[in-house]
Amino acid sequence: MSLPMPRTLVLHNARIHTFHDAYPRAHAIAIVDGRVAAYDNAALTTATSNDQAQVIDLQGACVIPGINDAHAHMEREGLKTLRPSLAHARTVEDVLQVIREQARITPPGVYIVTMPVGTPPYFFGGAAQLAESRLPTRQELDAAAPEHPVYIPAPFGNWGKPPGTAALNSLALQRNGLTPASQPTCAGIEIGKDASGGLSGIIVERNTRPAVEFDLLPDIPRFGFAERLKGLRISQKMYHAKGTTSIYEGHGSAPETISIYRKLWEEGDLTMRTGLVVSPTWGNLPEAARAMRDWLAAARGRGLGDPSFRISGIHIAYGGDPLVACCARANLPDTGWSGFVEQAVTPSDFKALCLLAAEHDLRVNVIVSDKLHEILPVLLAVDKKFPLAGKRWVLQHIARARVEDLQALKALGVLITTIPTYFLWKGGAAYLDEADGGDSVVAHATMLELGLDLALATDNIPYDPFFTLWVAGARQERVTGQVIGSHQTLSADAALRAFTIAGARLTFDEHWKGPLAPGFAGDLAVLDRDPMTLSVNAWRDIQCTMTVVGGRIVHGTDST
Repeated sequence: MSLPMPRTLVLHNARIHTFHDAYPRAHAIAIVDGRVAAYDNAALTTATSNDQAQVIDLQGACVIPGINDAHAHMEREGLKTLRPSLAHARTVEDVLQVIREQARITPPGVYIVTMPVGTPPYFFGGAAQLAESRLPTRQELDAAAPEHPVYIPAPFGNWGKPPGTAALNSLALQRNGLTPASQPTCAGIEIGKDASGGLSGIIVERNTRPAVEFDLLPDIPRFGFAERLKGLRISQKMYHAKGTTSIYEGHGSAPETISIYRKLWEEGDLTMRTGLVVSPTWGNLPEAARAMRDWLAAARGRGLGDPSFRISGIHIAYGGDPLVACCARANLPDTGWSGFVEQAVTPSDFKALCLLAAEHDLRVNVIVSDKLHEILPVLLAVDKKFPLAGKRWVLQHIARARVEDLQALKALGVLITTIPTYFLWKGGAAYLDEADGGDSVVAHATMLELGLDLALATDNIPYDPFFTLWVAGARQERVTGQVIGSHQTLSADAALRAFTIAGARLTFDEHWKGPLAPGFAGDLAVLDRDPMTLSVNAWRDIQCTMTVVGGRIVHGTDST
């Protein structure tokens, strides 16, 4: 499926950063049939010679190529709008008032499920935000909604930081079969008791990957296909409103997640250029071997798709909790907030899976964190048997890394995506005392000096790319403000290149997408300020006023 054929679009009176080396700056740009056609005077000539052209005076605004979010989790954001928000709540009574209102409009016996307590997008602190520093008790929820099962979930661990706290009323506890004798299968879950030994209705989750619903709460309503599709439509608009025109889901997408993207694509409504990676459902090596041989042909090599939608490669985890992974697979097609399938892969199985993937020409995406020194030997072993040159395997979430290991990655030709917000700002406390001051953590400057293909990503924490841009430039830990790795800061030019044009290589699209070059896709973002002229601390406040995909305005003036 392709985007509807756009009319000619001409933008002028602008500060345009093309990231096209032959013509790096322009003041006007013409997009014809979805592709960049001309700059400056030639662009204005296009406008005057075509009375059907849409001509917009940007009044000095800044234009950059569209943001390519290389680890977006886009399907997740819109789902947050489908449940009642508790973001405003500052007391237990505020929470109970929301529950009472939902009880008034919800048929008896139907679940009331809210968003977590806390301030989005991170929900840091959770119940500590409330004056009482606690969630409502089971009895308080019973009184607010006596005819409804009620569930206030804990925050998804990847949004903020565990632990998180959930609350259920008596009917919800009963419907899920919980008693004082109940025990979780997965570690990191604590079922609360009151002074008499009965259930308090409180469940504490200490896992970054939440398992409580998979493990203990089979009756809690899941997001169904229709809700996920509705959420994706909302998400797409939200990401476009931040200047994002392309996404890549290197963490992998579960079968149902792929299905909702495909549905939107088939209906002609997928305006976000989307590259998906398969999140596999296998539970052991024989299952994996059969799936790679028999069922994943469409994801081999560069994959299948068109400029709007492509599936290529698989995600293979390194590590993970076997019990969480088992519970997650048992709950499929539901994946909770994740959108991917939890895996638990031992080092030996990881090597075996990578060799199988290389044999079947399935490029691997793997989350590295601090384990590059353990994963690199596997890549080198695979390369000896199945050369990786040109295959574009992807390493993601790189945190601490040795220079010699990064040099080896360059020789292998792998691609890199980083999520600076995750390791530097949100989780930076773990790296405040590094011997080198943190210069080996998310070592952006070193990666670029070595010539590595580096793309930036938001990881949906938050989905605003300009917050991530600020982290890449400031590298400040969120609580102390301490800079982690002062020699690894990125300039606006380097960070924007990594956040716009670099991501095209992830989907083998660099020959037609990325820079605002003649013949390339007319994907761009119009910003209220020019990042190149701002201080680093101002980057996080940049707003996108218009987003264009293939010459079609998808956010801002005249969008629908």
